[in-house]
Amino acid sequence: MLGLMGPLLCLVSAACFGAMAIFGKLAYEAGVAPGALLLVRFTLAAVLLAALLLLRPALRQPPAPAPAPGRGTAGEPVGRLSPTVVAAAVALGAVGYATQAGLYFAALERMDAALLSLLLYTYPLLVTATAVLLGRDRLTPRRCAALAVASGGTLLVLLGSGGAGSSPLGVLLALGSALTYTAYVLVADTLVQRTAPVVLSALVMAGAAAALVVRAAVSGGADLGFGREGWWWLGCIAVVSTVVAVLAFFAGLRRTGPSTAAILSTFEPVVTTALAALALQEFPAPVQLAGGVLVLCAVAVLQVRPARGGERGHDLPAQPVPSRR
Repeated sequence: MLGLMGPLLCLVSAACFGAMAIFGKLAYEAGVAPGALLLVRFTLAAVLLAALLLLRPALRQPPAPAPAPGRGTAGEPVGRLSPTVVAAAVALGAVGYATQAGLYFAALERMDAALLSLLLYTYPLLVTATAVLLGRDRLTPRRCAALAVASGGTLLVLLGSGGAGSSPLGVLLALGSALTYTAYVLVADTLVQRTAPVVLSALVMAGAAAALVVRAAVSGGADLGFGREGWWWLGCIAVVSTVVAVLAFFAGLRRTGPSTAAILSTFEPVVTTALAALALQEFPAPVQLAGGVLVLCAVAVLQVRPARGGERGHDLPAQPVPSRR
């Protein structure tokens, strides 16, 4: 039973993340504007994570530094966070995560939740392709095949997106969200090895919240005059689909390792599609489902590391990141 705890936690995390689009749709129906949704989500999540770090000091302990090839264990000392890392993490939230989330929830206004989830989940493939172009990963036959399959799956998803459940602008926003998240993952990868995961998540959330507070102040303030139903769905997004999802992911990651955790995370768009059908009566076209299956299979293939030899290197898509959507 204990051996099942790690995979179970990863699946719980994926389910919590997968429910976020549904909560967002229901929040919109309750009169919540996207700007208010983002502001409340990140502010509440940052406060909850900060409170957790105060109550559980052990979560502040950073990971042991991994030796760089040929350089021993030299690097930043383990211990207190350096001002450089803090500034980088806050900036990552203020610029990268806030932008990605803004594009995601803007797309959610204009398209079905399941289609958005399928398009967003192209980001592991984009991370792999970008890492290869930057020289941070190696292109191998397995990765070439996975990228080709994923490209075909994405094309099928796009070909089926011309119905009433989406708009061209929504598709562009969704793809923009995936591209922005790709950049976020590549930058976060340089920080996650030197910082405690929950600390890094709290800093990223705080940075995103600060950016949204400034934006709200410049634009005349956020509209928080919606009713209790809207606050309920915002609480679900902040608590279930952000804090619980992040903590369950890290707890599962610690027990399973990054490759297994990443593969199990592909359960997320499956949950979104099922919940969208049950709660919102949104049903993807068969061609979209087929494309989504191809994308998720390609993502799973990319996370599997050979037992020995073969594809060594950074293998970025399998690395943990501070948070997802």
